[in-house]
Amino acid sequence: MSALSLGIIAAFAWGFHDICVRYLSQRTPLMASLLVVLIFGLLFHIGVMVVEDGFAPLTPQTTWMALVSGTFFLMASLGLYGAFQRGPVKLVAPIIASYPVLSLVWALARGAQITAWQWGAVIAIIVGVSLVAALAQHDDEDNPPAGPTIAFSLVAAVGFAGTFALGQYASEISGHLPVTLVTRIMALALLIGAMGALHLPFWAGWRALPVLALMGIADGIALLCLLAAGGLPDAQYAAVASSCFGLLTILMAWAFLREKMTPPQWVGCAIAFSGIGYLAL
Repeated sequence: MSALSLGIIAAFAWGFHDICVRYLSQRTPLMASLLVVLIFGLLFHIGVMVVEDGFAPLTPQTTWMALVSGTFFLMASLGLYGAFQRGPVKLVAPIIASYPVLSLVWALARGAQITAWQWGAVIAIIVGVSLVAALAQHDDEDNPPAGPTIAFSLVAAVGFAGTFALGQYASEISGHLPVTLVTRIMALALLIGAMGALHLPFWAGWRALPVLALMGIADGIALLCLLAAGGLPDAQYAAVASSCFGLLTILMAWAFLREKMTPPQWVGCAIAFSGIGYLAL
């Protein structure tokens, strides 16, 4: 499977995850919800490692990189949950979806060769996602001030870029399964420590638990796909493809929740998927 294909799978998983975030964030404690999602994501990942016999020691270098990757992953998750709780999607999704630019800069720093046409395809993907999100209809929403929402979204974008850059690099050396395990444990440990220090509630409630469990599995699949791409050619394009999660969130809302899609939004979809198609060539 190619890095681009893994990125597309991750985009679908995070698209489902983000629909749930937007729904639950209005009625359940935010940090408690994230805690449950991370726990189920970790349990899912351990199950995958057991099935694939993926337990293996890490070198000191890859352990350090996985720990920092976990810090970035928690940073990305906090930013994403905070941004989607505030909304709207049309503001949040385009900013978070810009993280592939940072991923490509990292790839260039490591010596990757990226042509002008490939840069154009990446820009097309980001423009398409932004167009679809910006034209989403949220006229009935009373959204809070945009400044903090933008800040949360930027935190998420930087966090995702850092997670994928360090995690994929470590996966090239030691394998993606143990690297992802350490990344998840680090994110979970930091969250528990912060929640304890701030005296935040740890329990999200029984009613939210089934949805949070599904979100954890989806998040587990997405992160696993992104870090698994670290050992493949053009690993940076997994991050590029996964940035379509915002577009797919809106598409799934159209398909399953009967939300409207306007003709310009369909044009945005065509632009984004054209960019993905070019990178797949």
